[in-house]
Amino acid sequence: MSAALAASTLPAAAVTSGSQDSATVAATPQAAPAQATNTAKPKPRQKVSALPGGSSTGNAGSSATSANSVAANASSQATGYATPGSSEAVASSTPPPGPYYVDFRARTAASYGHAFIWYGKSSERAVEVAGLHPATDSPVPYVLGHLMWVQSETGASYGDLDEQYLTANYRVYLSEEDAPKVFAYIQKLQKNSPLWNATTTNCTWFIGQIASFMGLKTPWHLLVPEEYVNELKKMNDGRNMARLSPNQ
Repeated sequence: MSAALAASTLPAAAVTSGSQDSATVAATPQAAPAQATNTAKPKPRQKVSALPGGSSTGNAGSSATSANSVAANASSQATGYATPGSSEAVASSTPPPGPYYVDFRARTAASYGHAFIWYGKSSERAVEVAGLHPATDSPVPYVLGHLMWVQSETGASYGDLDEQYLTANYRVYLSEEDAPKVFAYIQKLQKNSPLWNATTTNCTWFIGQIASFMGLKTPWHLLVPEEYVNELKKMNDGRNMARLSPNQ
């Protein structure tokens, strides 16, 4: 996977006060980056909200939280459905297949894109954001990460909440019973996140680990993020409900 390594300022989000369990983020319109990138500068971390089962944890090895509780910017997220512009947007009167979900997402950035997930409760506006990317706002770790392994962060990064930068998404719903197990796995993956590298433990690898745990077939992790998410959906015939095996 090759791409220009030129750094570019990524879209930002303005943080406003939220509830005790979540922080509300209002998207700030900015010019779109020229190309897509496999990772992006991290955005300021926010407070973690309670997950099914009442658990929440911090990320080990960096100041990033295990998941960033944020509010999606579209009215459809108030009902838990796919956001406007998503290929999975549905009428607000249609109930979701499950009470919880994981949304595999790809967006543009400074070179070839970034892959990450939203996850949460279908009936709530607040979402959790998780994705693997180099630590700090500096472009240096990202550049070095094409030659070696660098420190990573696993929370939200700039642009993860801006629908205008979304290039692909695949939302999969979970039952009341399976959601706590999947969300706990995501937190564990964040807590034990490996060093980031552009060709091994990168953003597509990270979301692929979550998809595999959910019983989904996964594509080659060196596809660019947009292609990866679209192929993930194609390989699983676009099914919108995942069920864990009895031994998980």
